[in-house]
Amino acid sequence: MATISINGCDLYYEDSGGHDKPVLMLSHGLLWSTALFQHQVEALSDRYRVICYDHRGQGRSAVPKGRSVTIEACYRDAVALIEALDVGPCHFGGLSMGGFVAMRLAARRPDLLRSCILMETSADPEPPENVGPYRRLNFVARWFGLRLVTSKVMPIMFGKTFMTDPERAQERDLWRGRMTSNRTSIYKAVNGVIERAGVFHELRRITTPTLIIVGDEDVATTPDKSVRLHGAIEGSELVTIQGAGHSSSAEQPEAVNAAIRDFLGRVDARRREGDERSEAVDDGAPRAGTAGTSPDPQG
Repeated sequence: MATISINGCDLYYEDSGGHDKPVLMLSHGLLWSTALFQHQVEALSDRYRVICYDHRGQGRSAVPKGRSVTIEACYRDAVALIEALDVGPCHFGGLSMGGFVAMRLAARRPDLLRSCILMETSADPEPPENVGPYRRLNFVARWFGLRLVTSKVMPIMFGKTFMTDPERAQERDLWRGRMTSNRTSIYKAVNGVIERAGVFHELRRITTPTLIIVGDEDVATTPDKSVRLHGAIEGSELVTIQGAGHSSSAEQPEAVNAAIRDFLGRVDARRREGDERSEAVDDGAPRAGTAGTSPDPQG
């Protein structure tokens, strides 16, 4: 647990450690924090150095000035964080708002990434039909607190399976408490999400290995958005998580962890094979005075 000054704002992050391991950085969704990836850290830190961080204005990161925390500012924060921690190229995964950041990284700074994982996200602007209702909820949350809107927001953030399972009542209470404990300044992050620009036209530039994950019950970023991403990102893989909504990492962690572990394992294996081939080529390269070359007559 640590904070680091990035672009004039103190960002909170958690690092599972292991400097000899490949790095997996995870970027959370709106209204949440590093807690969204608790299950992924627990399951994957045996093989990966997992770094989770809170976006500016959320979780335990500092709140910047202004009325909005833009997605472009969050993108610049991710670039600066990877560079400041000296962990690039790394695997980078983002859920919802974090996915907005991840796809910008993959399109604009592929040198910083080994792979890209896009969970419950979209490359499009916020649908017009959502803008009005979300602004009204945001107004109430800003001036009267999130407790008054939690009952309306929970079914957006979680799927029907999670919300109706009697055996998961305690988990629902946990996430409801986390939501209501947000600072009222969270409205700035909500503004940034509502007002974000679409980047679908940038997806054709993504050549980084990309995994797309979506819950079949996601109503905030419906599965057709992920199908659209899959069609636009050449070579991408699409995994649908059964019984999950917009917070699949918490709702169906075992299925999400399995998809991520399998994908990263294949990406890293291909990388190792490529490195070995490069070393073999280098070792077999002709050298002056050796077989396959003509010695320098002046030598």
